[in-house]
Amino acid sequence: MGSGILGLAYAMAQTGIVLFSLLLVLVASLAAYSIHLLLKLCQQSGVNSYEDLGTLALGRKGKIMAAGAIILQNIGAMSSYLFIIKSEMPKVIRGFLNYEPAANAWYMHGTYLLLLLALLVVLPLAFLPKIGFLGYVSCVSVFFMLFFTIVVIIKKFSVPCPLPPTNVTLGYYTLYNSNASNSSDDACSPKLFTLSLQSAYAIPTMAFSFLCHTSVLPIYCELQRPSTGKMQKVANTSISLAFIIYYLSAIFGYLTFYSSVSPELLEMYGLLTRHDSLVMSVRLCILMSVLLTVPLIHFPARKAVLKLLADERPFSWLHHTLATLALITLILILAIFVPNIKEVFGFVGATTSTCLLFIFPALFYIIASREPLLSPQKMGALSLLVFGVAVCLMSITLIILGWARQHPHANTHSWLHRGLI
Repeated sequence: MGSGILGLAYAMAQTGIVLFSLLLVLVASLAAYSIHLLLKLCQQSGVNSYEDLGTLALGRKGKIMAAGAIILQNIGAMSSYLFIIKSEMPKVIRGFLNYEPAANAWYMHGTYLLLLLALLVVLPLAFLPKIGFLGYVSCVSVFFMLFFTIVVIIKKFSVPCPLPPTNVTLGYYTLYNSNASNSSDDACSPKLFTLSLQSAYAIPTMAFSFLCHTSVLPIYCELQRPSTGKMQKVANTSISLAFIIYYLSAIFGYLTFYSSVSPELLEMYGLLTRHDSLVMSVRLCILMSVLLTVPLIHFPARKAVLKLLADERPFSWLHHTLATLALITLILILAIFVPNIKEVFGFVGATTSTCLLFIFPALFYIIASREPLLSPQKMGALSLLVFGVAVCLMSITLIILGWARQHPHANTHSWLHRGLI
């Protein structure tokens, strides 16, 4: 679970409670089904990596497609997460202080903080040769997200509606409660169903919130007495937990601010009380959750690199170390020196994430499975493939429209990029 959780309340505002609920159930179910296709194909073929499934279906070309998508998607996600750390951590530190720190203080420089956290947290965890231990890290990350959700629920009963007037600008957009319509009853009434151009942004944002497919097979390999049934239960449990946290944070966040909700949910609370220690603690937890996610998604990226460059060779600490250092160095360079990193990898994420989540599992299953073409499983895989292509085209179209209309739709443009990472 990444920073995209912060935009789900806004997604609900753009679709309505009923449509959002139906869409979230749909994408969660399809994510679980695509994992089912991957695991079933592993069971039929005896291979146990995403890259090898690509080889099974399309030969060397399929392996390059799968590994390339994993590398690009995970590098984009990691560098974007580190960019968030660099941008937001100084603000969190300033919020905890009772005085205005000196502008030249080292802890007010995002780059220094990023390098320190990368050295002390990311690098040691990224060096681990197996993904099993990172399960404990994942538990801590989920706990932080659960804390965020609990605070969102609590704040529902203490935030007034309509909000006090303000003209504060949040990043790319002006706060939504700065207009007169907030004084009407409609501003504090939930919408059950709504459709607009902005509603289309909700679909890819929700879909990419359930992308865990690059980690499924590495975890499957490290299970005690691995079986596809056991791994499917693990995946279903994980997706169900994510669904509950996503849905609760979305609906209570939406029912707190209604039509005033912005893509940056935590910023809304910060505007009401500048030095709310609870909100600042939640912001810190979100940043730590994002930070701890980096080693988790680094693992499949490094594995994909080694699959491409040293697949036939036995495990080597030299190769392991070089690949780890190269990836960490690359994502740090991108996070530090590319100011529009989320813009660049928003487009990459729209293609690679959709491929890994929907298109590749369906395509590989249709080609490599021994079942008849008209079997229920292959028909289901074909439906998933069509859905994946539609989501991919929709995401790319929306990003291009966002670029073409940078100022009128800058808020939703930024929101989609946050969802894609």
